[in-house]
Amino acid sequence: MKRQELEKFCKSLDRSVFIDKALKDLADVDRPLPIGFDQTISQPSLVREMTWQLSPGKDSNVLEIGTGSGYQTAILAEFSEKVYTIERIPELSEKARKTLQSLGYNNIEYKVADGSIGWKEEAPFDRIIVTAGASVIPEELLEQLGKNGRMVIPAGKAELQTLILITKDHEGTVSKKEIGKVVFVEMKGKYGWSSEKK
Repeated sequence: MKRQELEKFCKSLDRSVFIDKALKDLADVDRPLPIGFDQTISQPSLVREMTWQLSPGKDSNVLEIGTGSGYQTAILAEFSEKVYTIERIPELSEKARKTLQSLGYNNIEYKVADGSIGWKEEAPFDRIIVTAGASVIPEELLEQLGKNGRMVIPAGKAELQTLILITKDHEGTVSKKEIGKVVFVEMKGKYGWSSEKK
């Protein structure tokens, strides 16, 4: 993936398609916006940076945790062979599916489930991207990341998380690199903040 190609596509992708009518006028503003069910669509600059760090290729199978509006999903689908996207809220999953199908994307598989445990049946994945904050990095996702794979995930406390790039080499050795500080909605389930042991 070339940064130039990513920037060009993101500028051409109409973010307003993924936003409710009342907020469409704010589609071009670089800020997160609510999409219902206490969820948000991330600001375009962060979506671009996470995609760049993930660096999918045309032969990549990508697992996305948190379909949300489908905005990030569309970008992944554009630059990957196949995207497996998981959303825990059925209404959001269905809405995103309709939006993405209307845009012509047919290389996406959808699932309504607890994304924190991944999609074992389709593993291993070349790339994994998580769009919700976890208290710690889920073991299941590390296991489902294939060799020479990359994962981008926000992890930490509710108030502020660290965006982490995880790589797995050809021998399966895992390395971690901190990208920056971010704030995401909580990853519900086993690895959410409310699930932390006191």
